[in-house]
Amino acid sequence: MLEANDPKLTSWLPIPQDSDFPIQNLPFGIFKTRYLSPVAGVALGNTVIDLVYLHEHGFLDGLNLPAGVFNQPQLNNFFGLGRPAIRAVRNRISQLMRSGNDEMDAASREIALVPMAETRMMLPVSVPDYTDFYSSIEHATNVGTMFRDPQNALLPNWKHLPVGYHGRASSIVVSGTALHRPKGQIKPPDNPVPVYCPTQKLDFELEVAFVSCKNSELGKPVALRDAEECIAGLVLFNDWSARDIQQWEYVPLGPFLGKNFGSTMSPWVITLDALEPFRVAGPEQVPHVLPYLAFEGARNFDIRLEVLLETPGGANNEISRSNFKYLYWNMAQQLAHHTVNGCNIRVGDVFASGTISGPSPGSYGSLLELTWNGQRPLHLSNGELRTFLQDGDTIKFKGWAEAAGVRIGFGPCEGKVLPAL
Repeated sequence: MLEANDPKLTSWLPIPQDSDFPIQNLPFGIFKTRYLSPVAGVALGNTVIDLVYLHEHGFLDGLNLPAGVFNQPQLNNFFGLGRPAIRAVRNRISQLMRSGNDEMDAASREIALVPMAETRMMLPVSVPDYTDFYSSIEHATNVGTMFRDPQNALLPNWKHLPVGYHGRASSIVVSGTALHRPKGQIKPPDNPVPVYCPTQKLDFELEVAFVSCKNSELGKPVALRDAEECIAGLVLFNDWSARDIQQWEYVPLGPFLGKNFGSTMSPWVITLDALEPFRVAGPEQVPHVLPYLAFEGARNFDIRLEVLLETPGGANNEISRSNFKYLYWNMAQQLAHHTVNGCNIRVGDVFASGTISGPSPGSYGSLLELTWNGQRPLHLSNGELRTFLQDGDTIKFKGWAEAAGVRIGFGPCEGKVLPAL
């Protein structure tokens, strides 16, 4: 039998050639329709597969799934069963949907398969906690060069540990949710005192986040060798930033109002199993890391990333191309460091990569870098300039891994800037 990732696999369901969701992907999400309250589903082509229907009508028998596990407004209960259960459900869906399988009759297909255009996607998990890392050496170097010392851009700790901070889980929103321009204190260069006003330097941050599928015990670290068993999958993540508010407030305790007003998450959780064929080695880590951060094998993933800026008039501009593989600190190291002091994690926790920048200016993952803090404006296709985001702008992230004719995509991650309230 062909494995779920086999590039030769095809489905009896017609799937557009450029779809993010071929049968080799099968990501999990929460959807609703005019007639259905939020429930769990799987994406395949332009269709959402209703997992509640499959479970209640015996198509998932033998997987030892609890009753009602998919009839929930979030995936936490399902993800909490762990990676073996997630893998088993994905493999079973792959079997049901592949060419030549006729287990589902016409009536079952009519009910279980919902056109994606008729659905509204929800936040896939209820997020107990959210941590944002700072794991791109290119991004950290650019910021250090800009605001500190070009000769010593990285702080002394940066190559010894995955730097991170605890963000605000309550303001994580699903793709398509508009956010108001935040207000806060900023310190104009020509003013002796700060002023309270809307941010003038609203920015995006191109990130990828992982979602946890395990509760760990308080006081017991997660060893690096076990870290990936705690990861359900990945999403695209925009950690919106107000740079002027952040610059005034971040010393001595780091980001606060400049970050906590909103973060955008893509709705489909792409499993680590689906991304397995795209593992690659990460950057060489020099100096050698401490033993609890040491690892073997390829721990990065070749995931291509794009950022598009759409103006209020509808002009779309690709402004950045980057890649998840550039990250200096990988996900297993991030989770091992996060818990090494005994901090416990919970199912649904979100851990974001931090801004993902590449080695060239066109691969930078924020406007802060792309315009070098406003000194080098972007020239858009309609003749407009951008240093930072204006009201009415929409930021769209795209992400996908591709090889052997198979594209494992993430679906949309976008948000529009509304005027300040």
